[in-house]
Parts: sequence; C-alpha cells; structure tokens
Amino acid sequence: MSSITTRHFLQSAGILLAGLVLAACGKQEPPAPAASAPAPAASAPAPAAKVYLVGTDAAYAPFESQNEKGEIVGFDIEVVQAVAQKAGIEVKFVNTPWEGIFNTLNQGDRDLLVSAITITAERKQTMDFSTPYFDAQQLIAVKKDSKISKFNDLKKLKVGVQNGTTGDEVVAKLQGKDSANIKRFESTPLALKELEAGGVDAVVADNGVVVHYVNNNSGANFKTVSDASFVAEQYGLAVKKGNTELQEKLNKGLADIKTDGTYDKIYTKYFGSPAAPAPAVAASK
Repeated sequence: MSSITTRHFLQSAGILLAGLVLAACGKQEPPAPAASAPAPAASAPAPAAKVYLVGTDAAYAPFESQNEKGEIVGFDIEVVQAVAQKAGIEVKFVNTPWEGIFNTLNQGDRDLLVSAITITAERKQTMDFSTPYFDAQQLIAVKKDSKISKFNDLKKLKVGVQNGTTGDEVVAKLQGKDSANIKRFESTPLALKELEAGGVDAVVADNGVVVHYVNNNSGANFKTVSDASFVAEQYGLAVKKGNTELQEKLNKGLADIKTDGTYDKIYTKYFGSPAAPAPAVAASK
C-alpha cells in the first residue's frame, strides 16, 4: 500500500470537510406541520323560549290585584303560574284594563287572558277557553240595614256593576240594557265604594270578589244577598280563537295541578277551604 503525504492528506481532509459543510448547509428543514382544519363555525344560539303575555285586569281581588310593590298577585295569578310550570312554558303578566281586554287578545297583543273571565256562549264565538278552573255565581252586596232580600227587589233601584261583566248582563236583563238606574264602573271595587258612599242601592258582582271585599272592609257595614235565580258560572283561561296548541298546553297544566293537589292548596290559601265539586252542568249565558 503506498504512503500518503501530509500535504495530500490535508488536501483530502479539506475537500471532505467542505463537502460536509455544503451538505449541512443544504439540509432541508423538516416540513411544517400541516395546517389544522378550520374550526367549525360557531353554531347559532338557540332561539329564546317564547314568553307568553298574560293579560289581566289587576283590580279584582282576590283573583288579581297589585300589592304594595306593584306586583300582580292573586288566585288567578298563582293558578296560571302553576299551570305554566306544568306545561313547560314561561309567562309574563301584563296589567290590562277590563274594557278592551278582549281586543288585546284578538289583536295578538296578549297570548292569553286570566281575569275571572266567565265562559259564555257569546264569548266563545270570538275566543277559545281552557277547561273551567273556578265555579262562581253572582252575589248582591247591600248595606246592613237594607230591606233588599232578593234579586227582583233591584228592579227599580240604583245598582252598581262592573262594565261588561256577567253582573252587568244579569242586571241589564232585569232592568233593561239602557236603564238609567244601572251605574257602570271600571272595576267592582269602585262600584262597592260607590255603595259605601250611598251612590247606589246595591252592587251585583261575582261572589268571590264581593265576599272578599265584605270580609276585608268591615267598616263599610255591608251584607250579602244570594238569589236562586243566579245560575252557576265557570271561569276559564281565554286564548285567541283557533290557538289549539296553547289551549291544549293550558288544559294539560290545569289537569296536572288538580291531580297533584296544587290547585287545592292555592284555592284554600285564598278561600279558606278546598274547592267544592263542580256542578254537574255549568250554565252558559
């Protein structure tokens, strides 16, 4: 084997080193990681649950009234709240004057109404009702020293009623719709205040409201008079004509609260004892 000179060795080593440097300089960077797939577009937020607007004339204690904080409270309010919970819907109560309350339903400004509304054949022509939730009848309020003992005694007397109610209807049938002796008021409590002041001889209104007022206003010196001619009435929750979806939800909720005892608890809170069994046949006026 021939010997290698130092010069030759150095030349060879230099060439080898240069090659290594060039190889190092030409080394490719590792490929960049593949771009990740674009994040899926954020899904649109779920639409807010519908809030059903409930019209109520909050001047009809104990069914609906306003407390010292301005909150709408009462028997009707608690019933609808319980029904809504069972039906899985959200409700918001809106104080709505009785005069015009049915127009707010027909125009779509309210989704349902609860305001001690008697189910009548005439009203059923323009709106639909839930199953009945309260049994009522008319009752007469008079001063304790009054000689009035029956409904017919009111035929020629001044009688206060709430405009557009079934009390208004029965007195109009007795005296004539245009009788000057019928004094119509925006609310039953206003009519009862007029009785207290001596402006009318009697007031005819739903028994629940009359009894509540008499019991809570002992200074008015009122008594009540019932009459066999007053037929049974039933209250219902009113919905727009043809809104069967909401009507069915309300009916299911009412059935549920009656089955589980919730309804009786609310009734007892406001009227002192559970509701009596409904009459076999409800009159419709």
